[in-house]
Amino acid sequence: MTRIVDLLGDQPTLSFEFFPPADEVAAKQLDETLNELTGLAPSFVSVTCGVGGDGHDRTRDIVTDICRDRPFPAMAHLTCVGHTRQGVTDLLDDYAAAGVVNILALAGDPPDGSAISGDFRYASELVEVVRAHPAEFSVGVAAHPEVHPRSENRTTDRRHLAAKLNEADFAITQFFFDPADYTRLCNELADLGCHQPVVPGVMPVIWPKSIRRYAKMNGSTVPEALFARLESLPGPDRIKAAAEAATELSQTLLDASAPGIHLYTLNRPEASTLIAELLSH
Repeated sequence: MTRIVDLLGDQPTLSFEFFPPADEVAAKQLDETLNELTGLAPSFVSVTCGVGGDGHDRTRDIVTDICRDRPFPAMAHLTCVGHTRQGVTDLLDDYAAAGVVNILALAGDPPDGSAISGDFRYASELVEVVRAHPAEFSVGVAAHPEVHPRSENRTTDRRHLAAKLNEADFAITQFFFDPADYTRLCNELADLGCHQPVVPGVMPVIWPKSIRRYAKMNGSTVPEALFARLESLPGPDRIKAAAEAATELSQTLLDASAPGIHLYTLNRPEASTLIAELLSH
């Protein structure tokens, strides 16, 4: 199975993120989306898990199915909140047995703002456990171009991120809308001696209301003019306009030497398909 770190080289990657469906209707939608996006020959895909680490079993099953049935690797999101070291090790054993070799190690958020529980507190601790596994996983971590919302300040955030990323293979960012935030992040990491690849995550704003809520949780700044314009458009026109805006951001990032683009699909194919087509021209 292909290791994502080996893909981040001379040619920019294109990858997609999905979330585990909650019911059979949503599962059918995900399968249809995967079928359509498979035609775009993505470099890899990733599958999230729920708040507080909920849904790791569903994530495992979907990632395993994709790696078995699709012509590209799938990376499993693995959060440490609420989990024991033994539980994480058991899950890694499952992934290794299924031939899954790519893990995105995340701290995760406790449910409903409750206190952090389990054997871990920080994603860096989870990276250590994944690295120690004999399967020799390719390990990714998360980066926040606008600073993690729970960080004390920018300096501390970047220092912790550089230390974590130097123990991993690459990072994928939280979504953002100003390319200057990504460039500044990469420059700050380089100043700290960290040169691991950082793949920017791009969110096409197909559902402005929901994405406003995600942005508030993640500390992402919302460009009001863009959101106001998209909120005024009917569905098909909004998808087209959202894809065009995301394409412009993606191309700017690629021109700034980003190693690839990771698209948040929200389990829908339309915007991602259009973005891929526009980027190929």
